[in-house]
Amino acid sequence: QVQLVESGGGLVQAGGSLKLSCAASGRSFRSYDMGWFRQCPGKEREFVAGVRWDGTTTIYSDSAKGRFIISRGNAKNTIDLQMNSLKPEDTAVYYCAADRYLSGSTRSSSYDYWGQGTQVTVSS
Repeated sequence: QVQLVESGGGLVQAGGSLKLSCAASGRSFRSYDMGWFRQCPGKEREFVAGVRWDGTTTIYSDSAKGRFIISRGNAKNTIDLQMNSLKPEDTAVYYCAADRYLSGSTRSSSYDYWGQGTQVTVSS
């Protein structure tokens, strides 16, 4: 069992940066793939970025590529998402998630544990 708590959301102007953090509890965290998703009102939850359990591989959505960086600190049980060059269309609730079966998937249905989400608002 893993509990996930996100932090770092807020209001930022377009072109600015934010760093989201996800604190994980539970010894199994280090053996799980981790991901960040986001969801806008009325829309489906979409994949943003993911990192394999050992930190060796990362994957990004097209919208995040080149602007966002995902990293994990297994010693601290944390997953971070550094978001740069933010755009108004990045406005959403951002969720941290854990995939215990190491599927390598970008689908939300493949993730087993979720945080409560943190709001990111980018003003134009």
